[in-house]
Amino acid sequence: MTEIKHKSLETFLDELAGKQATPGGGSAAAVMGAQGAALVGMVCNLTIGKPKYAAVEADMQALLAEAEDLRETLIGMIKADVDVFDKLMACYGLPKASDEEKAHRGAQIQAVLREATEVPLACAKACAQAMALSRVAAEKGNLGVISDAGVAVMAAYAGLKSAALNVRINAAGLKDREFAEAKLAELNAIMQAADEEVAAIYGTVQGKL
Repeated sequence: MTEIKHKSLETFLDELAGKQATPGGGSAAAVMGAQGAALVGMVCNLTIGKPKYAAVEADMQALLAEAEDLRETLIGMIKADVDVFDKLMACYGLPKASDEEKAHRGAQIQAVLREATEVPLACAKACAQAMALSRVAAEKGNLGVISDAGVAVMAAYAGLKSAALNVRINAAGLKDREFAEAKLAELNAIMQAADEEVAAIYGTVQGKL
């Protein structure tokens, strides 16, 4: 697989629709979050330099820098999801003829499952951050592109909800229930806040249309 960052959208979607397991939903979640961050950047770029919005110029410059950094982070998570899933599949393919082989295989699966829980959780956190940035874009951005701030929050929210599914499916396979429950509790806190946040931000945008 060529470097995901440099693929065309059409190539990525072809692979997403293909018979191979990667890229899959985890990578798609990261793309959704990255789209949200990119749209925040767009609102910033179309607000900065406009005399009408001089009062928020510094705020939008700072927001743009945050959005660009976050977009790069989420782009990296597209590959991170592919890598960890491929590692997990390799573990499931380990030999299991003897008791020793079974024990080694089981230990390797559990180790990678921990990582496979952490990767989408990190994506969920990044998507939540993209939502927070979209709030600023919705509150201070150029009214001519305010709808794009709304699309930004919905894209980020979709990425968050999607990443959450991957956290849950991988956490379910962990034998270390203390670790799993801690990660699920962390996820649930993010989700609860996001469910309230998305309605507020979307409402802010609708109120300005």
